[in-house]
Amino acid sequence: MYLLAIDQGTTGTTCLLVAKDQRVVARSYQEFAQVYPQPGWVEHDPESIWESVLSSIAELVACEPERCKDIAAIGITNQRETTVVWSRKTGKPLYNAIVWQCRRTADFCQQLKSRDLGDLFRRKTGLLLDPYFSGTKVRWIIDHCQVRAEAEAGELAFGTIDSFLINRLTGGAVHATDVSNASRTLMMDLESGQWDEQCLSELGVPAAMLPEIRSSDAFFGRIQSIPGLSDGIPIHGVLGDQQAALFGQACFAPGQAKCTYGTGAFLLMNVGEEPVHSERGLLATPAWKLGDTTTYALEGATFIAGAAVQWLRDGLGLIESAAEVEALAETVSDAGGVMFVPALSGLGAPHWRPDARGAFFGLSRGSGRGHIARAVLDGVALQIVDLLHAMADDSGRSIDALRVDGGAAANDLLMQTQADLLGVGVDRPPMLEATGLGAALVAGLGSGVYSSLEDLRQKWSLERRFEPLRDEVWRGERMSAWARAVERC
Repeated sequence: MYLLAIDQGTTGTTCLLVAKDQRVVARSYQEFAQVYPQPGWVEHDPESIWESVLSSIAELVACEPERCKDIAAIGITNQRETTVVWSRKTGKPLYNAIVWQCRRTADFCQQLKSRDLGDLFRRKTGLLLDPYFSGTKVRWIIDHCQVRAEAEAGELAFGTIDSFLINRLTGGAVHATDVSNASRTLMMDLESGQWDEQCLSELGVPAAMLPEIRSSDAFFGRIQSIPGLSDGIPIHGVLGDQQAALFGQACFAPGQAKCTYGTGAFLLMNVGEEPVHSERGLLATPAWKLGDTTTYALEGATFIAGAAVQWLRDGLGLIESAAEVEALAETVSDAGGVMFVPALSGLGAPHWRPDARGAFFGLSRGSGRGHIARAVLDGVALQIVDLLHAMADDSGRSIDALRVDGGAAANDLLMQTQADLLGVGVDRPPMLEATGLGAALVAGLGSGVYSSLEDLRQKWSLERRFEPLRDEVWRGERMSAWARAVERC
């Protein structure tokens, strides 16, 4: 018996075939193109996303044809705030998907703030008025495509990527999302877990466009006509990618936290069954809803993490592959006084400064390629320290260790730097694709493959712990220098 996880990410789609004992027995990946119509705008072709899902499934089936005949359930995890609007009649998107990184709705967000609506949205949704979230993106598509009448008549469907994929996988039969994805739209009431009429009104988004909100382990329909897979396999687990990673890292107890190092970096802490509203620029969000019980989290997101290494490779030509950054950074003992602020797409939590821009400080004639590489890794790690300090203040909890996952978590130097700056251990499991694993595990719970969270907790394992090697004086000096650099960006 196996579980299929579809992990639809910002740059590609990964599929995992997961055995009941949580072993990943097969993996496939299909990349797709990024679209940059103008500075600050980021789009995806929804059809390219769909093709990447089909191609990834086909590759997995070709690798494990017999095991793929024994799939008990499918889980979906996805880039969360990325927004698609499509025709209910034809299933065709009206416009490219507007990606979570896109900043095109900054002016609309400012208009809402100027009407003193920031507190309303924060209180109801746990979110800030920022272009990051889906609601203002939906409004932009309605206005840009001039389809308000069709939207109000229920002829159009909005969805984050999970909804779009569920609709396609079920042959158009289901238009639904889960509470973790719905919570990223600026349109869901955090405590009721339902769409909020006042938020919809202020955003100008018709309720007729919206998917049904379900529990994360709910039944989301059965697949139809997907090449390589049998018709009728149930979809039983849906989670936004960062919540899925928290689940995959078995952070089931309040106070446990994980950080995923992907294109951006995302830190989430389990805070229990009551939401904690942040005073430090973090987000209050559902972690997941299992049955009728919602578990909440505090979240801090940085827009640039692995993307900074990609920029060193593609933008500056400093390295030929992302994997080379660790060896280059290790050619020097430290950054030589160079400080890098990774604000290449503005600054996320806890600063929320979309106007900030990336910068190097402290460059001299003695600064070389190694110092630049080391400063970039330092900058990624320093952002996480800001997030964890804010999280501790908001929750009243400190952590004993931080669980890590994502591609950049394989970088030993970055993980050691993170432990040194945090002053707590950094725990890395053998399985770094915690997002896909989390989706598979929730699907397993929903379909009855697993009986309880305790069943899953016992199977989490540690590959390596990075213990801090620096003292508080060193940490204080580094954080003071970082604060001065951030102020200047």
